[in-house]
Amino acid sequence: MGLLSQILAGLSGNAENPSRGTRRNDSSTSQIVTALLPVVLGMLANRSGAGVGAGGGAGMGGLGGLIEQFANRGYGSQANSWVGTGANEPLSPAMVGDVFGDDRLAQIAQSAGISTDQARAGLSQILPEAIDHLTPDGEVPSMESLSSNVDDFLSRLSSDPGAR
Repeated sequence: MGLLSQILAGLSGNAENPSRGTRRNDSSTSQIVTALLPVVLGMLANRSGAGVGAGGGAGMGGLGGLIEQFANRGYGSQANSWVGTGANEPLSPAMVGDVFGDDRLAQIAQSAGISTDQARAGLSQILPEAIDHLTPDGEVPSMESLSSNVDDFLSRLSSDPGAR
């Protein structure tokens, strides 16, 4: 089970339904994932106040828009695998940089309080698992459902000192 899967499973109380992705787990990675998690969840729910600069950094259109951005850059197979019910295809830090660009990565890193390189590497781990977890039926949920799930995770994250 990947680190994000552990965090999400712990927050949701759903340890029986871990994400299909797997990643290495160490304390440095844990800190980066924990710092990025609220930013990523807000971004997936298309929240301009999610810590990604209001100057356009959050303008990826939520989960559906982000998947479209990956497809537009030639990574549709990877993004579709995270939504689908099969194995998750990996996402490299270079792919993250290609999709987000330097400015968005800098905004995300600043919001999370980490370096741009840490944001690039962290996003390569978080995005496949977060998208996989938020699409358990293999479909992008409605914005209302997604927003509700994100609100639940964010409230649990802020109230669970063990998740930090």
